[in-house]
Amino acid sequence: MHRFPNQPVQLPTGLYWDAFRLFHEIVEGLRAAGQRQLAVNGIGVDTWGVDFALVGQDGGLIDCPRHYRDERTHGVPSRLFAHVPRSEVFGYTGIQIMAINSLYQLYAMRLAESPALAAAERLLFMPDLLSYWLTGAQRSEITIASTSQFYNPKTRRFETELFERLGIPAKILAELIEPGEQLGTLLPHIAQASGLGAVPVYATAAHDTASAVAAVPGHGDDWCYISSGTWSLMGVELPHPVIDERSYELNFTNEAGFGGRTRLLKNIAGLWVLQECRRAWMAHGETFTYQELATLAEEAGPAPGVIDPDDFLQPGDMPARIAEWCGLHGLRPPRTKGETCRLILESLAHRYHQVLQGLESLTGHKIHTIHIVGGGSRNRLLNRLVASATGCKVIAGPVEATAAGNVLVQAIGAGEVASLDAAREIVERSFEIEVFEPGA
Repeated sequence: MHRFPNQPVQLPTGLYWDAFRLFHEIVEGLRAAGQRQLAVNGIGVDTWGVDFALVGQDGGLIDCPRHYRDERTHGVPSRLFAHVPRSEVFGYTGIQIMAINSLYQLYAMRLAESPALAAAERLLFMPDLLSYWLTGAQRSEITIASTSQFYNPKTRRFETELFERLGIPAKILAELIEPGEQLGTLLPHIAQASGLGAVPVYATAAHDTASAVAAVPGHGDDWCYISSGTWSLMGVELPHPVIDERSYELNFTNEAGFGGRTRLLKNIAGLWVLQECRRAWMAHGETFTYQELATLAEEAGPAPGVIDPDDFLQPGDMPARIAEWCGLHGLRPPRTKGETCRLILESLAHRYHQVLQGLESLTGHKIHTIHIVGGGSRNRLLNRLVASATGCKVIAGPVEATAAGNVLVQAIGAGEVASLDAAREIVERSFEIEVFEPGA
């Protein structure tokens, strides 16, 4: 009903999210629903992981939330490990070590003696912040909290001992809430402005990947998922976390899912690399749709090798960076835009195969089916390449898995849907999916 861009803002002090604009647009979306006189039964907010806001004693925002690609965390993990060894951080949290994680963002603030951190009364992750502005309730939903690297998936609580060892005040941590629980209702001024009235607001599976996984139409235990978009999050759903030497060695992550389940997964750079190439070409006056880029990749034929997508996490002139990487690694640089796109897609498929092998070694189960959901599931060439690279059947769709999972978790919380299995049956009946069998 209402789509809008989420555009970060570069300021002299760093890279920020425009949180006020995001909330304004959310209210505009609610107003659009009210103008159509729709009966709205529930509202739930999900966003990307790790990023957070700090709220003061008066309930106001102290500082605009930083973007996880902000440079302030460069080199911070190694400085943190001098106080708490890397293996112990993983042992506390079971989370993949990445400089973007909330833990390193907070520690960067502590190292800088941030006045915002000193004044903070509460830390709220991005969906928690937006839900707070809708309801007045300051809570941390568990699936989003689990992306932080200061949440313990075994105890399902924040790991305050880690904060104590690092000199970060644990008092800023909010009360945790399970997905599906009601946070409250729309605040009176929003209820009136939107014309919706006092609609219930739920803590859905607030991490977008957790919502997407809730909408994966999987059966049995021989499947994994790829939530495919800017990031590719590839993993399996388990009844318990896997925190041991092997998962530490492979740098996998244990995030919370709906109903007490664990999402054992790996974060991969994803279609971000292709998006950045498209942005660079647009800056030179050449505009392509993603379908046009896929056609160019198809016409280019097989790539001469692969790059590591995780070497390209920072923004910049991506085509030039790919060419430079190829030169340094003895790989012929791509000569055309089509070759660049094909190289990226084949490299993602190759990376998925590596992660698949890791998942199988950690779980002891052979995986035969890969469910690809999210916007990236529309890339039919990538789906074919994944099937061929992994030898697995690929089931693509739904595209709007995150929105569907968000709604269905609310529905479970409201008592309208009996269980997660019932929700997945609804997904299977409601969306078109496409199957890709392994080929040459």
